[in-house]
Amino acid sequence: MIETKFKNFIKEAIKELGFKKLTEIQEKVIPNAILGKSIVGRSQTGSGKTHAFLFPIFENLELNGDVEAVICSPTRELAEQIYLVANQIAKHSKERIDIRLYTGGTDRLRELKQLSSQPTIAIGTPGKLHDFVVKEQKLLVHTTSVFVIDEADMALEDGFLEELDQVAGMMKSELQMMVFSATIPSGLEPFLKKYLDNPLFISIEGEKLAHTNIEHFLIATKYKGKDGLLCNLLDILNPYLSIIFTNTKKKTIELAAYLRSKGYTVGEIHGDLPVRIRKQMMRRTKNLQFQYIVATDIAARGIDIDDVSHVINYELPTDVEFYIHRTGRTARANNKGIAISFYDYESYEYLDKLEEKNIKFTFKEIKNGELVDSKIRNQRTKKVFVSSQHEQANAMIKKTKKVKPGYKKKRAKEVEKLAKRLAKSSKRRRK
Repeated sequence: MIETKFKNFIKEAIKELGFKKLTEIQEKVIPNAILGKSIVGRSQTGSGKTHAFLFPIFENLELNGDVEAVICSPTRELAEQIYLVANQIAKHSKERIDIRLYTGGTDRLRELKQLSSQPTIAIGTPGKLHDFVVKEQKLLVHTTSVFVIDEADMALEDGFLEELDQVAGMMKSELQMMVFSATIPSGLEPFLKKYLDNPLFISIEGEKLAHTNIEHFLIATKYKGKDGLLCNLLDILNPYLSIIFTNTKKKTIELAAYLRSKGYTVGEIHGDLPVRIRKQMMRRTKNLQFQYIVATDIAARGIDIDDVSHVINYELPTDVEFYIHRTGRTARANNKGIAISFYDYESYEYLDKLEEKNIKFTFKEIKNGELVDSKIRNQRTKKVFVSSQHEQANAMIKKTKKVKPGYKKKRAKEVEKLAKRLAKSSKRRRK
């Protein structure tokens, strides 16, 4: 049993949480984190990484009245989730463990006054931690043994890395740092090199990241309006709860407004929402007051619910790993899920990369108000190759200014003839 690795109060927490076995990221992180090793972990949302860093933190607490651990998460919602999980564990301890949450939209003066005594664990957003640690110097982190940065790529994208750099600079040099991220972009590397001396890199490989209990469907959008196609799809699915992904905040706003105008119960999650509205939207989402959520990749990480039945990629993400992270929003807590993506001919190379990650697609189309299997994928390679040769030949044959009788037929023959020559030439080169 996994409980034997921990103090008694952690064993009790694990029992109450209903843990039967550790997830892969937990198996790799926990023993190394307990030994004090610095870690860079790449793992998807829903993989259990929050418990992976919290259990070792609680295991190593000395409860000496100083700040022993600081955990930073880029959004208020994510920080609140970590705070709630931490308290689920701490309540089993006979000794009081002082855990405090520092995010925007709270009583700043009261929180500063309360820092006459220091928390054992401080959890917060980059801006608020920077305010209390660096500007006010009231949250005394020079005693902390461990600094956790969750969703580091999100912090980088939102421009918080400089603030995190300054917060880390206030901590002691012999610091255990654990950095978790969905992806490890190059912009993170200077920060990691500065603060992590020979860290342990833990990465769940892409093919292992893809959930096996998700069905992946593809629907072609060529010659069809995506908005109308989406409405037809939603009417067929009638999902319990679906997250619809777009690639930009602008498209999220536009699509959510369009769906509302068609009578769908839609929430939207993106970075431009005012704090009050965003918090309200998250609360309503968790209370299952929406059937559909339109969201961007980054904003959706704040959604932590197990009841998503369908993920719809209105737009395919640019990064292959982000497809895995998006679709990982469904099929949680041992449930089954469906991921549906709109695609066109320009998406084929991207889809090939996903198939290399052992993601198996079923091609679908909407016919007579039903979602049925499509044969379009089987014709793909030949169709794309022939199409590209025709496009190349068409560009090479100059159009005449005067249109003569029979011109179109004659031109089509010339294009066909040249396309065949190009195809033969291409085959010879490939040999």
